[in-house]
Amino acid sequence: MWATTVVGVEHVPAEGPVILAANHIGLLDGPLLYGVSPRPAHLLVKQSAFRGPVGTLLRWSGQIPVDAEGGGRAALALGLEVLRRGDVLGIFPEGHRGRGDARALRGGAVWLALTSGAPVVPVAILGTRRTGRGAGSLPRPRARLVVEMGEPVVVARVPGRSGREALDDGTRAVADALRATVARAVARTGITLPDDAAVPARAPRRANP
Repeated sequence: MWATTVVGVEHVPAEGPVILAANHIGLLDGPLLYGVSPRPAHLLVKQSAFRGPVGTLLRWSGQIPVDAEGGGRAALALGLEVLRRGDVLGIFPEGHRGRGDARALRGGAVWLALTSGAPVVPVAILGTRRTGRGAGSLPRPRARLVVEMGEPVVVARVPGRSGREALDDGTRAVADALRATVARAVARTGITLPDDAAVPARAPRRANP
């Protein structure tokens, strides 16, 4: 369907737990990350996607629902189980679709890394949403898509630093690595991030009474 280029899969360890931490710009990011991962992956996916046939497919493939209103703790617990089994966990630490510039990250990915010891591979995704396109839109057929994986980041609690400080330090390190990976992918391909935040999908029109 799309002209997809994948770079840097050699940075994903061949075995053992690993976290794929990707920027998030469009609806296709999750399926794309799942499809190009060199190892079977379990992704954290918003709970509202687990409906109908799509929900059945997500459950069958081992994806993890995230209840954002509940704080996402259940999803983090399931993600930790995945890592403790030595498997691959995919997460979008920005928490929502937007510009994808990794300007601000939530701490879940780093908490999982600190708790499990898993390295974090930063992943840049480009082309899945262009400027002005809605959050629920798909790229046009044969559009250029790029997935670039960077070198793993290892986060650990340093003696003398509190758990909160370790989380903040790790989040900064992962954010820096993700921003660098995105910038490198943009410079290499010429595909830019959307200039706007994601435009919400339009609600269906109601029929006139």
